[in-house]
Amino acid sequence: MPATRPWDRAAALPVPAGGRPLPELTALRGDAPSIEALFTFMRDAELRFETLRMRIEEHAWTSRGEEVTLFEVALRHPGEAKVLASVPAAGTAANYDVWLSDGATVQTYAAGRRVGTRRPVRPVVRGVGGGGDLPGSAKVYIPRTALQAETLPELFVHPAGFCQNVLATGACRVAGTTHVAGRESLVVECDHPRTVERVADRPDYRVVVSVDRADGVILRLVESMGGQVTRDAFVTSYEPDLALPPGAFAFRFPVGTTFIY
Repeated sequence: MPATRPWDRAAALPVPAGGRPLPELTALRGDAPSIEALFTFMRDAELRFETLRMRIEEHAWTSRGEEVTLFEVALRHPGEAKVLASVPAAGTAANYDVWLSDGATVQTYAAGRRVGTRRPVRPVVRGVGGGGDLPGSAKVYIPRTALQAETLPELFVHPAGFCQNVLATGACRVAGTTHVAGRESLVVECDHPRTVERVADRPDYRVVVSVDRADGVILRLVESMGGQVTRDAFVTSYEPDLALPPGAFAFRFPVGTTFIY
């Protein structure tokens, strides 16, 4: 059934006085949980594992035809994350972008341009987290381990903002179950979410996401307009609590790198 009111609890998880935060819901009940319960479960997805290795494959259809991008994600709480993005059609040489963080510093490298950056993590705006007197819709989820903003890895691992600011603005329903990357997933259909880019602000815009039933991360995202799929991003490998090697978050800028900052 469609949600009767917008879900606005992206930042509503109580922060414990000491120790790490714990998920509000440990598991989902029944085959078709309510949208509110599912979004709350999804909000706490990253709290259900200590390490994660994940691979995402994105297919997008534009005026240039089909474009495929691969994302390799490694994460270890608290603070360590590495994302490698590449375009298979461009070949292997100098065809990757790296985003790397240890929780205090962010480093990026674009191999195609041999350009790198190194900067401190941007501070979070005070008062927009779980505390304060702001309404729920004005608060944001503060991740335990940050990922690159406005990317698929960020959306899949930290779905709270997407649930609150996009899915909750449309007509949502749990449509059934499926399997993605060998994991049981709940399918959520959303018709005409209103908080989207202008190009998708049309009545036939539709979003379908597959949500991992055990952890709450998004495993697949399908966007369509007028019945035509414009984007299909799905996880091909999902390995939570995997023992990561010591060098999983190591990176050296190649000789000749130009630093912007």
